[in-house]
Amino acid sequence: MAEVEEIKNLETNKCKQNKRKPWDDGPCLDRWEIEKFDPSWNPSGMLEVGSFSRAYPKRREKHLLKCWPRVKSALEEHGVSCELNVVGRYMSVSKTKMTRDPDIIVKARDLLRLLARSVPARQALKILEDDMAYDIINIRRMVVGSKEDFLIRKIRFLGHNSSSLKALETSTNCFIRMQGNTVAAMGSFRGLKRLRIIVGTCFRHDIKCVLWMS
Repeated sequence: MAEVEEIKNLETNKCKQNKRKPWDDGPCLDRWEIEKFDPSWNPSGMLEVGSFSRAYPKRREKHLLKCWPRVKSALEEHGVSCELNVVGRYMSVSKTKMTRDPDIIVKARDLLRLLARSVPARQALKILEDDMAYDIINIRRMVVGSKEDFLIRKIRFLGHNSSSLKALETSTNCFIRMQGNTVAAMGSFRGLKRLRIIVGTCFRHDIKCVLWMS
């Protein structure tokens, strides 16, 4: 336990920028608050057309074909058009004359990335909300060693029947999906920041996730 506390202090105080500032402790200050967009702020729409595309693996094709009508309907509500190209195996989104929120095209791009990362469509669509964010953590780069060492730490991080992962989801209030060498997570900025610290500490220093949360 002493080792865990030591690493926690190291991760928290490793940068001078982490020192408290006088303006950080206001009684009514919430640095994590996200103001929701109102379409009346931009009644004339966008001046330029922008688009993004994202390739997806073959194994995701069946799921994407099934959920694409729901994805298309959700994006059209925000004035964004989308296309699923099965031949080229890629997804694309683009702004239209009905687009009002300048940030929605970026969120639509993030949606494509989450769908390609094996996140279920029902969960991935939540990224279109103003107070929802996501993070993709490359856990393979955190382990200096063989593939076997990485797999051992990965199994230890998941816990028996993914019990540790479920406990971490409850603790950070984030959705977590581990796929291959990465961890995809969705939640608030506060929760994602805490999650990245925990994941980095567990994989770099080979510490059980349960010990950190306790």
